[in-house]
Amino acid sequence: MPLPKPPSKLGSLVKASSTPATTEAVNVHPPVKARAASAKPSQARPAQKAQIAPMTASPVRDLLPATGPVGEVLVAAASPSENAKAPRKPAKRSATQAPEVSKLFMLDTNVLMHDPTSLFRFEEHDVYLPMVTLEELDGHKKGMSEVARNARQASRELDALVAGVEGSIETGIRLDHTGHREARGRLFFQTKAHEARLPEALPQGKADNQILAVLQALTLANPDRPVVLVSKDINMRVKARALGLHAEDYANDKTLDDADLLYSGVLPLPADFWEQQTQSVESWQQGGHTYYRLQGPLVSAMLVNQAVYWESPSATPLYARVKEIRASTAVLQVIRDYSHQKNGVWGVTARNREQNFALNLLLDPEVDFVTLTGQAGTGKTLLALAAGLHQVLEDRRYNEIIMTRVTVPVGEDIGYLPGTEEEKMSPWMGALDDNLEVLNQAGGASQGGEWGRAATQELIRSKIKIKSMNFMRGRTFLNKFVIIDEAQNLTPKQMKTLITRAGPGTKLICMGNIAQIDTPYLSEGSSGLTYVVDRFKGWKHSGHITLARGERSRLADYATEIL
Repeated sequence: MPLPKPPSKLGSLVKASSTPATTEAVNVHPPVKARAASAKPSQARPAQKAQIAPMTASPVRDLLPATGPVGEVLVAAASPSENAKAPRKPAKRSATQAPEVSKLFMLDTNVLMHDPTSLFRFEEHDVYLPMVTLEELDGHKKGMSEVARNARQASRELDALVAGVEGSIETGIRLDHTGHREARGRLFFQTKAHEARLPEALPQGKADNQILAVLQALTLANPDRPVVLVSKDINMRVKARALGLHAEDYANDKTLDDADLLYSGVLPLPADFWEQQTQSVESWQQGGHTYYRLQGPLVSAMLVNQAVYWESPSATPLYARVKEIRASTAVLQVIRDYSHQKNGVWGVTARNREQNFALNLLLDPEVDFVTLTGQAGTGKTLLALAAGLHQVLEDRRYNEIIMTRVTVPVGEDIGYLPGTEEEKMSPWMGALDDNLEVLNQAGGASQGGEWGRAATQELIRSKIKIKSMNFMRGRTFLNKFVIIDEAQNLTPKQMKTLITRAGPGTKLICMGNIAQIDTPYLSEGSSGLTYVVDRFKGWKHSGHITLARGERSRLADYATEIL
């Protein structure tokens, strides 16, 4: 009987890959290499035969600690019994599994008091809390201020995390077991004293220096792992870097890294706009408005309720607003010209292009939320009050105007103020009085003499209510024209509280200058006004305009430029 033919090289490789030992070795390697070898067998044969033998030691195991939950998960995933069940499917990383090298972020107390949910903002990285941070958090939890409320909320979050843990917390607490699935790391508490050698010039009893001592000890104990201090205190970060330690600002609350990238609400059309749209543009009139339907790549840069304009010295300019976007098609509506005296709003006319866009948004009943930004003297408060008085007293669209602002002083506080809520808010509403004086003269009250001016002023005052922001929680405004002035000093949480007060038929206006922020720990990127401008852009019932040119006086404009 003749002997069978010897197996080919391909057959030997197939038989070798079907053994349990080789299966374990192949599956321990990253899935990318396994897929690459199976995709091109002709190219992978010589290299695969030489690589099968040394694959028994996994490089992933060598990088991770031998003990701990992460190491146990990887060893179990690479066991021969599980790999034999599905040898061709690469093991997937679970949602709770930490990466090979994750950072350890140590939080300062001011981070928790600024954002109580900051514990869950570090994705797959771990979080460490020194004992000094917990003591400072306990000392700030009393009171009715925003800082005290945030401290209490942070304490409740920590209590919920600790309550669901059985056994010791030295190995860390999973941050996702309370429902925050975006947090895939662990929370560690300081459970023992650390020995650190800080410079003798730094007082040892100060809380900031104690946190720096813990940071230095953790950095020395984890040479292969980045340990970073997260603090809102600039001096704290400077001291940490002076000691050779890593420190960063808490940037998760920042909407934008650069204020120049903030959505302006205005889009200039290219000079050859009409040449590009000669064949695809459609125009029609409906309800007293002119509409254009456009197509092409320019539509991808547009958002709903965004103002667009095209100007040429030899042709009629185009000022329009994006009303609808469908796929690669956009519908533009030509706006009303409020720069003409016949279209004046309570005697006020638009003095520039951006003011004209703003008045169209303020007077549109389909737009429920309007944000106005710009430097001092651009007319934000005057335009909002004129549009509110026109719609309350003439159109009867809203019942009254409610105006509020955050009470953050520029200089030293003058102490407690006597009187009712409205009387206490009167010193903060100097801008309201100044603009009402302008509107009284522009609205035609001077034609009736002194009596007509006084009667008009009394009528206007009866329709404007000044409210404090401290009593807004739980309220619902029905058919009101709400104006929030100096909104740049609000946090995103405070802004959410105010906007959610709006009931049916209410229009809300937020105004401010992000270059004039007086609230501590707030910047141009983390302001509540920046937050809502970025989040509401593109919604069909909201609009935003950045007023670019000052119209207060030539002195104010020149001072803004040179000072």
